[in-house]
Amino acid sequence: MATKPPKGDPVQDAPQVAGPQHAAAGLPAIGHTLRMARQQMGVRRTALTLLRVNQKDGFDCPGCAWPEPEHRHTAEFCENGAKAVAEEATLRRVTPEFFAAHSVTDLAGRSGYWLGQQGRLTHPMYLPEGGDHYEPVTWERAFDIVAEELTALASPDEALFYTSGRTSNEAAFLYQLFAREFGTNNLPDCSNMCHESSGSALNETIGIGKGSVLLEDLHRADLIIVAGQNPGTNHPRMLSALEKAKAGGARVISVNPLPEAGLERFKNPQTAQGMIRGAALTDLFLQIRIGGDQALFRLLNKLILAEQERDPASGAVDEDFVREHTHGYEEFAAAARDADWGETLTATGLAREEIERALRMVLDSERTIVCWAMGLTQHKHSVPTIREVVNFLLLRGNIGRPGAGVCPVRGHSNVQGDRTMGIFERPAPAFLDALEREFGFAPPREHGHDVVEAIRAMRDDRAKVFFAMGGNFVSASPDTEVTEAAMRRARLTVHVSTKLNRSHAVTGARALILPTLGRTERDLQASGEQFVTVEDSMGMVHASRGRLEPASGHLLSEPAIVCRLARRVLGADSRVPWEEFEKDYATVRDRIARVIPGFEDFNARVADPGGFALPHAPRDERRFPTATGKANFTAAPVEYPELPEGRLLLQTLRSHDQYNTTIYGLDDRYRGIRNGRRVVLVNPEDAAALGVADGAYVDLVGEWRDGVERRAPGFRVVHYPTARGCAAAYYPETNVLVPLDSTADTSNTPASKSVVVRLEQSATD
Repeated sequence: MATKPPKGDPVQDAPQVAGPQHAAAGLPAIGHTLRMARQQMGVRRTALTLLRVNQKDGFDCPGCAWPEPEHRHTAEFCENGAKAVAEEATLRRVTPEFFAAHSVTDLAGRSGYWLGQQGRLTHPMYLPEGGDHYEPVTWERAFDIVAEELTALASPDEALFYTSGRTSNEAAFLYQLFAREFGTNNLPDCSNMCHESSGSALNETIGIGKGSVLLEDLHRADLIIVAGQNPGTNHPRMLSALEKAKAGGARVISVNPLPEAGLERFKNPQTAQGMIRGAALTDLFLQIRIGGDQALFRLLNKLILAEQERDPASGAVDEDFVREHTHGYEEFAAAARDADWGETLTATGLAREEIERALRMVLDSERTIVCWAMGLTQHKHSVPTIREVVNFLLLRGNIGRPGAGVCPVRGHSNVQGDRTMGIFERPAPAFLDALEREFGFAPPREHGHDVVEAIRAMRDDRAKVFFAMGGNFVSASPDTEVTEAAMRRARLTVHVSTKLNRSHAVTGARALILPTLGRTERDLQASGEQFVTVEDSMGMVHASRGRLEPASGHLLSEPAIVCRLARRVLGADSRVPWEEFEKDYATVRDRIARVIPGFEDFNARVADPGGFALPHAPRDERRFPTATGKANFTAAPVEYPELPEGRLLLQTLRSHDQYNTTIYGLDDRYRGIRNGRRVVLVNPEDAAALGVADGAYVDLVGEWRDGVERRAPGFRVVHYPTARGCAAAYYPETNVLVPLDSTADTSNTPASKSVVVRLEQSATD
């Protein structure tokens, strides 16, 4: 039963439902790409723009962080990358007249999809205290307002400086420099909500919080394990890499609670053979119960050890590597030997035969890569899970070997680069020392707030100014009602944005929207046309050059916004040459080269059309810069979510017409959902046990130890082949169910992939 949305906002809870598909891309992807691009950009602009995406002389896709191959196709983009480009390069505009016609109250009642479809922001806009309409404001006045609020704070730590993963290296470096000269390490970022668990686990175990493989390593692998990831929607160009690996003889194990079309078969739209038949990708699908991954890898490690003990000549364990390059083996091995088959089968929901088949594939492989994404990183026990993955790879010497290694697949296009540039609430002392030597001021040493801590600080009136460099913080964060209430307690909220989103309608007492250039647009400064740089998911750094004319003459680039704000707030006492940095981004890169290891001679090296690889000691020389000087095996108790009777374990996920919190459309083509988003995918056997029919409408009610009722109303039940006991629904609609304090140990990442829920019949059903 559909609810009536505001005028012009489409119904989202009455979808048409068919069965899931079993292949990704192909002709439907081409048709959908061209249709959406034409609607947003028109025919000519579509051709001019898409042919420059991910090209060596073009711009980096504002979507995911998957790397580009050395030899690039003319159409080096995927369906969802094209959607991201179309949304940014759209001809639609959000002008001051739009804000005059739509109050903040009206905008707050709109869906994220409707807000995003309105187009590009054209002017700086200001919401005065007590007002309900944004008003146009000059840039000078906007910077004055920010300066008024920042300089009135009792402490710099009452300010929060959030960063989205779209921000360029240059803008991110300047942003953290401004925040630290202002006096705070409050630099929460979107990594806190996604791969923070990966960074925490990898820093401890191998000494660097990044993946250890390059793109060519996937092409050389014997075995690729894809765990907790849906590349067909979230990183579609990864499917080309898997296709090439398969052609070279690799085998693929996919580990996921849901079957995903992209991992079943890939119909490569760039080849005739791909369009007709496609390539089967997965050799073994392990349909694991949500949160069972640590138990699975622990048991595999037990079985590998047992094989080595049964036949010492088998080489099941790379004893030379373990002896020369690792620490903590004996404690790890003792914990692994204690792994229990019964507990593992309960935790994973898998059959013994499936795990034994996986073991045979592991033992047959000399070069193994494990790729993962949010399915591993957003649980209470995510960090020990990823440590167990590292144990699994170390045991057979699969780090620092071509065709092998760890591969955390990042989501946003420069989220990894932002962290490299210093966007981190817990900076290393060596980084702060380098900043102090280079710029002559003493950066703060006390750790700042991550995302969860930032929300708590606003809730508790310990933070009063929230400044966001990109992103949609309100929709990305957990515990929606708590987050929104916290934001509304701020004195000032500021968002540097290209498009309208929900965060613009959930404001502090005063609010600013500062419109900025997109990746697709020319950036002309006083010294001439500029380019920026990004770092992909595998540590490759390259240039990005926009070519379109800006959507409005009133836009400023992100570096220009930071530099002008810094000059206004810090004044003449600042020793940082902000005006010089705004004029010429090459001068920013010169300073980056002197502060951040691996960026030496930055300007010369980035002139190479293919960019350059950052150093990675474990990959490049099997050197592990950990506290022990070696790669660290770890031992931790096996954890997995326990499900009360009559409840389901919910994971939040994206639809195919979605990128993070940006909703491109209302279809999830591969899962058979069209024209709607308020659906919950439930295994038919679970639904029968709960007495819930396909097509019924239910409220999702979260259950957590604090006893607070968190409810997401009006979801259509879709019977779907999920793992038993597990359910799935789209975020941000289900973020309301994720408690603010339900986070991963160590990393503090919201546990959005393991939410205990009950289903209650909707009042509207």
